Amino acid sequence: MSSPVSRRGLEAVSAAVLAMSRHLEVREVLQTIVASARELLSAEYAALGVPDDHGGFAQFVVDGVSDEQWKAIGPLPRQHGILAAMLHEASAQRLTDVRKDPRFEGWPSAHPDMSDFLGMPVLDGDEILGALFLANKKGPSGFGDGDEALLRTLAAHAAIALVNARLYERSRELTLVEERARIAHELHDAVSQKLFSLRLTAQAAAALVDRDPARAKDELRQVAVLAAEAADELRAVVVEMRPAALDEDGLMAALRSEVQVLDRAHSARVEFTSCKMRALPAAQEEAVLRVAQEALHNALRHASATAVTVRLEGRGRGAALTVTDDGCGFDPSVVRSAGRHLGLVSMRDRASGAGGSLTVQSEPGKGTVIEMEVPGG
Repeated sequence: MSSPVSRRGLEAVSAAVLAMSRHLEVREVLQTIVASARELLSAEYAALGVPDDHGGFAQFVVDGVSDEQWKAIGPLPRQHGILAAMLHEASAQRLTDVRKDPRFEGWPSAHPDMSDFLGMPVLDGDEILGALFLANKKGPSGFGDGDEALLRTLAAHAAIALVNARLYERSRELTLVEERARIAHELHDAVSQKLFSLRLTAQAAAALVDRDPARAKDELRQVAVLAAEAADELRAVVVEMRPAALDEDGLMAALRSEVQVLDRAHSARVEFTSCKMRALPAAQEEAVLRVAQEALHNALRHASATAVTVRLEGRGRGAALTVTDDGCGFDPSVVRSAGRHLGLVSMRDRASGAGGSLTVQSEPGKGTVIEMEVPGG
């Protein structure tokens, strides 16, 4: 039997907690918890599931399983068997061989073989935030009392990190809502009155064309002046629309947050992946974010996509953005949807304005891949 939590074990937990605290996004916190638990307890496999309200898991993070294995396993597990016990009874589960437990209900053929098992609910008071579990202890003795105590300590700290990450993401969502409301208000104040005057002046010019052409010309000159003023005021508002998240957190964090919000808001699965990259000049960062937003809007609103992947990676001193969806696709040379047509024009204009390039690959029924590349500073 293992000894209670040792000083070395507590030091390891402390290091894991520090690693968790470096991340603010929920997904990153979950991944850090799982990786830390697997390393601390010398397990071959580790996973953490966050339940949804429909008998499944909203998020399920694994460590020790390759991407190829994970894809072969298939859909996320349901809340049944041992997982259900941890989520519904809020108690630890330590088993010598999970396959021999009467609650065991099997797993997919591609699932790795597991024997000894240690599971721990992640609790915030009475609320069960998730289920953290480990399998296949490295060594002959299996999981013991010390392992269970160590995992319980880690789970308590994991709950704090997870709650903080959720609060952070919610605050960011509220900030986005407030920012959109502010922009709408500014657009109304700055442009709508000017456009109203423009409309009245144009109507007056139309009424005077036949009976007083000279006055009609004067009115049309005024239309041109009002249109230029409206364009200037609109441009000024747009310049101020650079998202606060870019200035506060940088492009990668802002884009990750955008994807996570959309993933929760839509039935489609929206994912973000990234590789290390240099910071970009402000104009390039904003252009990349706006193109990503437009591409996501097209995929989720127009293409009926069920899965969208956003990837951001460094290329030399610059960066490349790739947005891939499995939606209905289209012929880029013959775009029938006016909304999508305008979206493509906007994305190309933004890419060109940032000194970059945009490519679109799509076919009807085969999804769409949009790639934008921008230079660095």
